[in-house]
Amino acid sequence: MPNPSHSTSPARTWIITGPTSGIGRRTALKLAEHGSVVLVGRDPNKLAEVEAEIDARPQGHAVSVVCDFSGIPSVRRAAARIVALGLPIAGLLNNAGIMPTRADQTAQGWDLAFTTNHLGPFALTEALIPHLPDGANVVFVCSGVEDPERKPAVVAGFHGGRYISAKAGLRGEWQPGGSSKAGFDAYATSKQCNLATVLAFARETPRLRFNAVEPGFNPGTGLGRDANAAVRFLAKYVAAPLAPLIKHWSTPKRAARMITGVLTDGSDRTGVYYDENGKPMVGSAQVRDPAFADRVVAETRALLAAIPVDAAPTNR
Repeated sequence: MPNPSHSTSPARTWIITGPTSGIGRRTALKLAEHGSVVLVGRDPNKLAEVEAEIDARPQGHAVSVVCDFSGIPSVRRAAARIVALGLPIAGLLNNAGIMPTRADQTAQGWDLAFTTNHLGPFALTEALIPHLPDGANVVFVCSGVEDPERKPAVVAGFHGGRYISAKAGLRGEWQPGGSSKAGFDAYATSKQCNLATVLAFARETPRLRFNAVEPGFNPGTGLGRDANAAVRFLAKYVAAPLAPLIKHWSTPKRAARMITGVLTDGSDRTGVYYDENGKPMVGSAQVRDPAFADRVVAETRALLAAIPVDAAPTNR
């Protein structure tokens, strides 16, 4: 695991999305040990709680930026607010995400998981790249469920990423042969696109660093918040205590420590995908194909460029 002590000046600022619960909250608090933190999330009240907790610490400093990642105009406004803060940004952690078990749509009729997990973070990152100093580290929280050959993911009911095109993803359309749960295909595909983005951006922009993390399966977090009450209870009170004992599982505390280490690492590592223990791992054969990753990025850019601010989609 990278050593976070190698690049942790108090003057530095770390941006984290989805910092109000689960792994995100733990990571935000951990990052606050390494400088100022910009908290980017949807709920202003929850953001204020985390901000107050950080500000109450000696030397602690946090600022909140409200952003709904299911709305591209909201993401663009948030990026502009972050730039306007004028803080010395050292890194960006794209952590915000959802894992629905069923298909769901945004208010504009777009697939909710694909928009929230892929399009929103992609748009935020692209908007911030020109304002990031050389050597800044951009980290995406990914997931091994994008790999159809990863056994724990298959056992859980995932069939890997099912990417057709960015436009198809917006409509919630996936390659046939997927999971029996439509939300699983949306999640796996969005996470495959996250990893493709990391690998393509690392090749495109060598002045910055782009890395990915697989935080491990963390039962009891808010990621699967649309599961029924019984499943949520079992995850929190039965599975979560066992997590440290099971391969590929983790806890929010452990995941936060690992993610913070990757984000604040002072080396020149880029294009690396870290597992739940902070060790390099590989993604699916498809996502490792540079042609595929480049296609995902090119199609995503074209799709986002065609979405005017506050406009409804035209390709439903």
